[in-house]
Amino acid sequence: MKVRTGGVTAAKGFAAAGVEAEIKYKNRKDMAMIYSQKPCVVAGTFTTNVVKAAPVLWDKKVVEESPFAQAVVVNAGIANACTGEEGFSYCQQTAKAVAKALNVPEDSVLVASTGVIGMQLPIDRIVAGVEKLAKAKAETLEAGTLAAEAIMTTDTISKQVAVEIEVGGEKVTVGGMCKGSGMIHPNMCTMLGFVTTDAVITKDALTKAVKEDVVDTFNMISVDGDTSTNDTLLVMANGMAENPEIQLGTPEYEEFKAALHYVNETLAKMMAGDGEGATALLEVKVINADTKENARILSKSVVCSSLVKAMIYGHDANAGRILCALGYSGVQFNPEKIDLYFESKAGKIKIYEDGVSTGYDEDEATKILSEPEVTVLVDMKMGEETATAWGCDLTYDYVKINADYRS
Repeated sequence: MKVRTGGVTAAKGFAAAGVEAEIKYKNRKDMAMIYSQKPCVVAGTFTTNVVKAAPVLWDKKVVEESPFAQAVVVNAGIANACTGEEGFSYCQQTAKAVAKALNVPEDSVLVASTGVIGMQLPIDRIVAGVEKLAKAKAETLEAGTLAAEAIMTTDTISKQVAVEIEVGGEKVTVGGMCKGSGMIHPNMCTMLGFVTTDAVITKDALTKAVKEDVVDTFNMISVDGDTSTNDTLLVMANGMAENPEIQLGTPEYEEFKAALHYVNETLAKMMAGDGEGATALLEVKVINADTKENARILSKSVVCSSLVKAMIYGHDANAGRILCALGYSGVQFNPEKIDLYFESKAGKIKIYEDGVSTGYDEDEATKILSEPEVTVLVDMKMGEETATAWGCDLTYDYVKINADYRS
């Protein structure tokens, strides 16, 4: 596997664009488009929130019922959630506008929105934005970057990544972009994410790869404990790499899954580290658990703890908060057997061993916790299973950002 520059336009045949449409913001890009020269096999996963935004309902229908997908249009600023029949009709009107502008079937158009819940979209601006996007789209890496920037809301950085693998002697590329900074919590992907690939792959294989991989990538991040109404991950494969078709149960499938995992995990960590107001990426790795599921539960319990997140912000090596979060996770274990470590570029230190503090050096621990990326390592000493979760610290700025979000 080779990491390369770019995102959604890295794979053959994909174009993108990002433009200003003034959906809610002014003087900044707020609409994006992804377009494939050829029809795509598509797979997706969506929010588990009972309150689902109109674009989620539209996209689920396209993914499950349409023969293929060929374009995605995304707006930032207004989520088109809790908007009733009118909001759903705007998805259809957007798809019609895209179909006309790109000469593709209406049911091959996916839509996504992010921003304030409860507001209706200014559909005239959306349609005008679609026309601008269609004219601006390009297959360049720069165009992919513009698209990644256009889907941001409170994000401080755009998020994209791409990798190359070889399948049957042909180069296959997988690239993606996402947005997510707040209202990020495990259970589906808690974000908007778009992955493109030029791989030839069956729909069954793509669907299985996507649904299995989110469990250990996007489902393992948390910023604030809120699961959004709009969470969407869409993966499109246009087959332009002309590799032998990737099917379930083959070595080529495992290679593709590894590439998809790298893209998804990288994007997930970017989101976790860019949490609203965050100053540090928090990684919680649980090792030697009795089952994989328990390892996931334990690591997520720690990364979701507000007290642990505040502890990371204050660079305070308070093992009690981690033990507390492990203890209320619902997993049964013996606290007198586990070990805890803090680790970063500044070093590694054991702070808890077999039920008691190690008498660690507080200054050394503070130094380790002061880095922009910090790992909490928990050794359960119960088995051989491992899981990792990602989050961020909890800062004063998180409250400021969300107190003024609609202003």
